Amino acid sequence: MGNLTMLLVIRADSHLHTPMYFFLSHLSFLDAFYSSVIVPKLLENLLSKWKTISPLERFTQISLVIFSGAAEACLLSVMAYDWFQAVCHPLLYVVAMNKKVFTGLVGASWTIGMGTGLVNSILLAQQHFCGPNLVRSFACELPPVLLLTCSDPYVSVASILTTMAVLGLGTLILLLGSYGRIIMTALGINSAMGQSKIFSTCSSHFLVVTIFYGSGVFRYKTPASGSALDQVLSVQYSVVTRC
Repeated sequence: MGNLTMLLVIRADSHLHTPMYFFLSHLSFLDAFYSSVIVPKLLENLLSKWKTISPLERFTQISLVIFSGAAEACLLSVMAYDWFQAVCHPLLYVVAMNKKVFTGLVGASWTIGMGTGLVNSILLAQQHFCGPNLVRSFACELPPVLLLTCSDPYVSVASILTTMAVLGLGTLILLLGSYGRIIMTALGINSAMGQSKIFSTCSSHFLVVTIFYGSGVFRYKTPASGSALDQVLSVQYSVVTRC
């Protein structure tokens, strides 16, 4: 509801039709979409005695989780780049972040997310599952589901690790580079009010990035075990960061 309300406010107020709020509206829509993929089934399973999910639901949820996670990583890095331009090059901001540029960046984020989800979903569809059919997680994600396959999951594992290395590392480098320049610029400002404004603007975004990348990388780079820690990390990056 919070994400949808933010979408309506940005849509209704013409003063918010800027690149920053354009990115934020897409992030809010993606967060609302991602939460709708995970939370309803999670709540159903928590409240019901029989915690089941059909093969089609399982495959659909995995595909949408991968797509949403990849698109969100791209959007978060694009937002950091936008703030870098606004803080470090304020006089050239209108030129650097014109409509063609910011719409292209958002389009690229959605396209990369869809491509990532499609590739990993096709590879997962080639796996054979013969039981046991107990998914030790609050949601269907690749690490716990691949534990159930009775065929060699090497290709799927290699694909998700490659995605983490290329997409995850690439967006993380862009994020760290942007924030590094923003911090250096802020520290060079003599006005305490100016520093406070910059840090307050970026602090919430940086917190979300830290939780999203920290828990997500740990979740996908370590072997799935179905432990309580795995499930907490899953909820943390798939639900908490969307609030």
